[in-house]
Amino acid sequence: MKWTAKQFLDWPNKVVTLLGMSGVGKTAFSLKLPRDTWFHYSGDYRIATRYLDEPILDEVKRLAMQNPDLRHLLMTDAIYIRNNFTFEQQFSMSNFLGKIGNPERGGLSIDEFKRRQAIFRDAEIQTMFDVEVFMEKSRFIYGYPHFINDAGGSICGLTDSECWDRLSRVSVVLYLHADDSLEHVLIDRATRKPKPLFYESDFLDAHLAQYLEEHSMKSSDEIDPDEFVRWVFPLLIDYRRPQYERIAGKFGYTIEAEKIWGLRDEKDILELLCDTLDNPLAGE
Repeated sequence: MKWTAKQFLDWPNKVVTLLGMSGVGKTAFSLKLPRDTWFHYSGDYRIATRYLDEPILDEVKRLAMQNPDLRHLLMTDAIYIRNNFTFEQQFSMSNFLGKIGNPERGGLSIDEFKRRQAIFRDAEIQTMFDVEVFMEKSRFIYGYPHFINDAGGSICGLTDSECWDRLSRVSVVLYLHADDSLEHVLIDRATRKPKPLFYESDFLDAHLAQYLEEHSMKSSDEIDPDEFVRWVFPLLIDYRRPQYERIAGKFGYTIEAEKIWGLRDEKDILELLCDTLDNPLAGE
């Protein structure tokens, strides 16, 4: 659905879905909105607390069982383990995703890595199905009139039927576009501190094969996990960019990410949104 500024301003229960690379500013955008009138739905938080909680705990318990003392304590119910996942602290989900590569350097085998990637993808699909449920909950249980869907960076890989046909019917879809300068910042950040990422299966297969060939390796078990992330991240940005652009062109609107850093409050955000709705980029 396409909107005008007037339609959006007159909408008594505004819903916005944010789209863009991790680190581009989606959460910063969300947190500038009043917390008493906008329900902040974090896709990553929902994935971790609802759909990955048990797989994450299973992995932690598997590791704990390798220690005789911890094994005894767990088997006798003397201790229990639980996740402590927050909006700001997402280490347990990142740790579960892991990195492909040499197990002696903390890497995962190709089969285990792909297993976890598949679990994450299923969780992301279901999390976006949950958006409409939480829209109702936030309004009728908690009394929030408006709703911001802070989606993860990999949501661009979901198909229209899995995600975008529904989200575009119930929300204004905004793509926060990273210019060359911001992309370089994201790449530099990934180079300094490589973190686990989700890759679409076709992308992973093609670039894993390319990496092994370029580095004269026979198996993914030879890969340094951090070095692979450093190498593949710029390619992932290039791969996702046209996906974001397709979604924005068909279902939503594009905002230059650099514009959000100067926003102070809801008034500034609504002004930027209205200007974007009435003056979309070519093709939107």
